Amino acid sequence: MPRPMVEIPATLVRDLREQTGAGMMDCKRALVETEGDLEQAKTLLRERGVSLALKQAGRGTTEGRVLERLSPGQGTLVAIGCETEPVSGNEEFLGFAQLVLQTVDRDGPDGVSALEDERVEVAARLRENIAVRGAARFEAGDGETVSAYVHPPARKLGVLVKVRGGKAEDARRLAMHIASAAPRWGTREQVPPDHVDAELAIYEKLPDVVSKPEAVRPKIMEGMLSKRFFAQSVLADQTWIYDTSLTVTKALSEAGMEVVDFVRLSVSE
Repeated sequence: MPRPMVEIPATLVRDLREQTGAGMMDCKRALVETEGDLEQAKTLLRERGVSLALKQAGRGTTEGRVLERLSPGQGTLVAIGCETEPVSGNEEFLGFAQLVLQTVDRDGPDGVSALEDERVEVAARLRENIAVRGAARFEAGDGETVSAYVHPPARKLGVLVKVRGGKAEDARRLAMHIASAAPRWGTREQVPPDHVDAELAIYEKLPDVVSKPEAVRPKIMEGMLSKRFFAQSVLADQTWIYDTSLTVTKALSEAGMEVVDFVRLSVSE
């Protein structure tokens, strides 16, 4: 004979909902399956939450928040993605984002791996994919400054910089430039050779190059590489957004400042 179905009090369903954030019917089914055992029901919901999170993991996270924290000698930046704008303002989502920020600030980017259970649980309760899109922590050495900028009001884009020399306000202006200009590398030397080769392979097929004598084509292509690729993708070669008559290299030289490192994080790109 089949066992009679256990009667589940509404108060027990409510308690499980409050403790897990799961839906009412999910809570009731879990309690029925565990014969009213609250702790086993919580475990069951968590297991199903893991399954849900795995299904959600392939979905894009183009909303979310970028958070920063600056303290003497240290700066931290994290980007936490979600699927929809309403969830990006949800208190539980923001609480998880703050937890990630605190963890990275204390333990560095590797500390994110210890938060996987929390991420899965939040994703299951909010029924959206939640992803740590990026995390960075810089520590300032002698003569160095760490600064950050997060673009308001949406806070979907942020930059963390470490510089040597200059003033704190100059470091922040650099972070704002990087947020706007989106460099991929700091200097030409940091650009992988295969990226340069790929650009040159495109240029050599352009009508403006093919129509010129073969002897001058390499020089034309080098000029294109500087003006079209390096000037867009390399921080040192970019035009300074605050004075378009200057490159970033020239502007930083005038400020007595040198870039040590930078990270640009975005949830929408």
